[in-house]
Amino acid sequence: MKNNEAKVPTSRLSRLSKMGGLASRLAGNVLLEGAKQLSQGKSPSMQQLMMTPSNIGHVADKLSQLRGAAMKVGQMLSMDAGDLVPPELAEILAKLRSGAKAMPHKQLTQLLVEHWGSDWITPFAQFELRPFAAASIGQVHLAYLDTGEKLAIKIQYPGIRDSIDSDIDNVATLLKVSRLIPANVKLDTLLAEAKAQLHNEADYHFEADQIALYQQQLGDDSHFIVPKVYQQLSNNSILTMQFVEGVAIESLVQSPQGVRDQVATSLMGLCFKELFEFKLVQSDPNFANFQYQTDTQKIVLFDFGATRTISDTLSNGYLELMLGAAQQDKTQMALAAKQIGFFQDSIDPAQQQLIIDIFYQACEPLCFDGEYDFGQSNLAKRITQAGKVMSTQQNEWHTPPTDAIFIHRKLAGMYLLAAKLNAKVNVAKLFSVYQTKTHDKPV
Repeated sequence: MKNNEAKVPTSRLSRLSKMGGLASRLAGNVLLEGAKQLSQGKSPSMQQLMMTPSNIGHVADKLSQLRGAAMKVGQMLSMDAGDLVPPELAEILAKLRSGAKAMPHKQLTQLLVEHWGSDWITPFAQFELRPFAAASIGQVHLAYLDTGEKLAIKIQYPGIRDSIDSDIDNVATLLKVSRLIPANVKLDTLLAEAKAQLHNEADYHFEADQIALYQQQLGDDSHFIVPKVYQQLSNNSILTMQFVEGVAIESLVQSPQGVRDQVATSLMGLCFKELFEFKLVQSDPNFANFQYQTDTQKIVLFDFGATRTISDTLSNGYLELMLGAAQQDKTQMALAAKQIGFFQDSIDPAQQQLIIDIFYQACEPLCFDGEYDFGQSNLAKRITQAGKVMSTQQNEWHTPPTDAIFIHRKLAGMYLLAAKLNAKVNVAKLFSVYQTKTHDKPV
């Protein structure tokens, strides 16, 4: 059985050596595989030599050992690049979403002493040293207070916060040199986003503040639960929260149609609330951030490190964009896209029309009269194909604001989850609430 523990390398030098060792191993494998195929009369390309199962496995294993930025790059690529990443690599990268190795007990206890002192165990009736979850930034432990309260304690891996930028730069170099990522993937944009997002996610004070802000906006909404934070047991590297029972959201694929439809409808409605009412978007739609309570029929929301406040201008811009789509008014959509931050300079009319057409396709569910069947729709594939066409002419337009990129990711994540659940959602009905509200026109 494979050992699920590995010490987290904390110094920049030790983390760099991990990447250097991986590069050497990949190069050696390429030479061996190339010689083997040449002896068989084949003429393999460099990408074919790099994309062998053993090489892909080595990359995934090394990223999971480094955790932090290295794993986050793998996660973002597996979520964002879609069909652009070869299926073999996408499959391995997807495993990084929940495939981190836990810290050894010795390293863990050293951290607890460092943050809570030598008597760190005093407040607890029980503290499980083996984590029940391990991800890119930290691992999560179960504990009980003397009062009987059940806790989920997220403990950040050591050295993560100080190594974010250098880790990501190292991984970028590896991916470019090894040609594991096709040239048409906008790697630099993804990596810049990864750095900014990781710096927020690595600050647990920030996440605690975002949870409080989100809970305030959510109010007493009966469809959702956000675990409360225990401030006295939290700092910038440890986040102590209420443990909330629930099952993985994907497991509902076996549930009755009505349950799946209700869950997808609630999450889609919440997405609209985030965008048009809260002006606060939890921008990481990873399925692991949602669970379901079968007894209360409530959805549990996790992981607020990627929460972003958006401006009134951006919120109004997306409202106008969607209103334009609902009314089949592409002129209004173009004005709204400009308000959001697209088309900042002159743009070829044909290219502008191509982008508006992609937006129009993305709004298909809210233009549909009745329940939109996400399970039977090929919408995601069509948008991906249109995006590929647009990416070949990227010099013709300007990248939208970063917040817009995260909003697109959140909306896409909700579409993907609804498709995963084979759910039917009356998106037009959810959006109709905002069609009747007073809003500013784009300028």
